[in-house]
Amino acid sequence: MTAKTAFTPALLRKACLEFIGAVEEQPFPRAPEVSVFKVGGKMFALSALPARPLTVSLKCDPELAVRLRSQYPAIVGGYHLNKRHWNTVTLDGSVPRKLVRELIEDSYDLVVASLPRAVRLRLDWPGERAEQSGE
Repeated sequence: MTAKTAFTPALLRKACLEFIGAVEEQPFPRAPEVSVFKVGGKMFALSALPARPLTVSLKCDPELAVRLRSQYPAIVGGYHLNKRHWNTVTLDGSVPRKLVRELIEDSYDLVVASLPRAVRLRLDWPGERAEQSGE
């Protein structure tokens, strides 16, 4: 598989669940196909896995979100989400897989950073360790 190969639903699920404390839920009874990936009870990714084209909505730093939208036509403001803080990425192969994985990790990190310190410690989050060591 090349770096530009499109994500499959299985690869997207695996990428979202590889983080400590990440869970998948289907919280919408009227839309059971929608998977919400959470950490500490907060959403960091949202996708209708059976949908074609496959998309994922991810939390993003507002300035980076705007830059990504201008650089990649497959990245737009979050669908049905706060467009300042969320992007929706069409996983058609036009956005490099490495970048998509980085965006998933960034989304997870943004959410974890907003969680109470006790939760961050339980997750053994690298960002919390960096704060403790003064990095």
